[in-house]
Amino acid sequence: MDKVWLKSYPEGVPAEVPEPPWRSVRDLVEHSFAAHPERAAYSNMGRTLTYADLNRLSMQFASFLQHDLGLTRGERVAIMLPNVLQYPVAMCGIFRAGLVVVNVNPLYTARELKHQLKDSGARSIVILENFAHILEEVIADTDIDHVVTTGLGDLLSFPRSSITNLMMRHVKKAVPAYRFARSTPLRKALKKGAGRKLKDIELGFADIAYLQYTGGTTGVSKGAMLSHRNMVYNVQQTITWQGDVYDDVDQVVAITALPLYHIFSLEGNCLSVMALGGENVLITNPRDFEGFAKEIAKHKFNLFTGVNTMFASLMHTPSFDKIDFSELKVSIGGGMAVQPAVAKEWKQKTGQAILQGYGLTETSPVAICCVVGEEFTGTIGLPVPSTDVMIAGDDGNELGLGEIGEICIKGPQVMEGYWQRPKETAEVMLPGGWLRTGDVGRMDDDGYVWIEDRKKDMILVSGFNVYPNEIENVVVELDGVLEAAAIGIPDERSGEVVKIFAVRKNELLTEQDILDHCKENLTGYKRPKAVEFRDELPKTNGGKILRRALREESLFNQPAARSGTLPCRARRKSPGTLLRL
Repeated sequence: MDKVWLKSYPEGVPAEVPEPPWRSVRDLVEHSFAAHPERAAYSNMGRTLTYADLNRLSMQFASFLQHDLGLTRGERVAIMLPNVLQYPVAMCGIFRAGLVVVNVNPLYTARELKHQLKDSGARSIVILENFAHILEEVIADTDIDHVVTTGLGDLLSFPRSSITNLMMRHVKKAVPAYRFARSTPLRKALKKGAGRKLKDIELGFADIAYLQYTGGTTGVSKGAMLSHRNMVYNVQQTITWQGDVYDDVDQVVAITALPLYHIFSLEGNCLSVMALGGENVLITNPRDFEGFAKEIAKHKFNLFTGVNTMFASLMHTPSFDKIDFSELKVSIGGGMAVQPAVAKEWKQKTGQAILQGYGLTETSPVAICCVVGEEFTGTIGLPVPSTDVMIAGDDGNELGLGEIGEICIKGPQVMEGYWQRPKETAEVMLPGGWLRTGDVGRMDDDGYVWIEDRKKDMILVSGFNVYPNEIENVVVELDGVLEAAAIGIPDERSGEVVKIFAVRKNELLTEQDILDHCKENLTGYKRPKAVEFRDELPKTNGGKILRRALREESLFNQPAARSGTLPCRARRKSPGTLLRL
């Protein structure tokens, strides 16, 4: 294979990264604790944890997991938290105890939560008390035998900590009642763990660091096994790719608004910034754009990661003009395609171009990225060091430059496989260690990769993956639905939204019935925004529903399509998905 992309590499960026200085994520964070004890590590809602603070608190939590819960090497612990200080404390503590992190979306419904906990075999969970009532519904059907609960204000400074928890519990009524047979408040767990020595647990490249769940064609979420090798290599690749961009910065400060439970923010912000001894400014509720803008206006920052909708909405927030972008070095757009108009406006207002990148949960995630300092062109960039990219035909063989085929990736960041799913692992892995991404693209003569289309029927809602089979499986559970099909339709705000086509077996069934049922069983971004009833759905001769026909019909019926100007998602050769969440 001719690595044509190497000729386009910036000066000083090597073709291969050296072996990372850390053998595990635990080694990475402990190195940062030792090297930068007095530096700020994480800030949130007016409280800053230094690396020394994080060292102490995570050690206490690790001791609690080992001594009080009796968890042993390789057992799984779930984290169900938004971007709060408790997240890095829990994550670092889990690794220091020799355990595996299972990241859980805190907005999951009971059905979604039950599947992930049951599939992962997690023994314990750290959960924000606002969501504990959801866990209570399903805990009996999982392996969870101990719950660690935490209030939103638990790690904030006094009196803000008490005021925040009081407001959540008694004024806003945001903490529904819950009860567990075995549970411990986080602050009590930290006290229990204080002053006790950890058992020495060996961790290395081959050990699993995260079970990071992603959707699947069957509608069943699968746990990508991301090893310590996968993660520390991807951190090394990210830092190497950015080169000397931070050389004149005393300490890197990153705005971390994307959720840490997703792989993009987890690697690009949490781990990579910690490896640099930097500070992550955690934004708990980035949907409150006025509050978001006011918070980041308090900081001088160097790294900003986001999705297209976040960039667009933030720029049209009144307080945006008060933000100081003078120290900004890198802006990275992931999750969904950055629209050219948004990229242009961001450059005009901040002075920095948005870098597009590409990756999947299965690649830890960074595999392809634009060059720091280059202008926005729509490409997803070049393969990062120690990464091979191949454009393959349907037979799995490599195609030539400029030819369109499936993007395949090989490198140290490619997952070990899907947890307890050898068949599905085999379906995405080609001989030689190549991962089939399911995305269709091409590579130009200079080695730049361009997204052409998606091979799968996956829907992208504000950077979140939505798999049609999961939505359809939920809809057909409803009495009165004979069959259903889910597609993505263009949306100016989120890129795409879910639309359901359904065939009724009960004429009394209404659109609202379907929407209400989905609200009970699906996380917000997965819920359909439109429902259309049909007498029948288009099918192949073999009886398979033709989602493509429904998409094409829906796109044609869009006003823009009829006038000859298709939305970005509909254009055959528009750049597509980036660092999929």
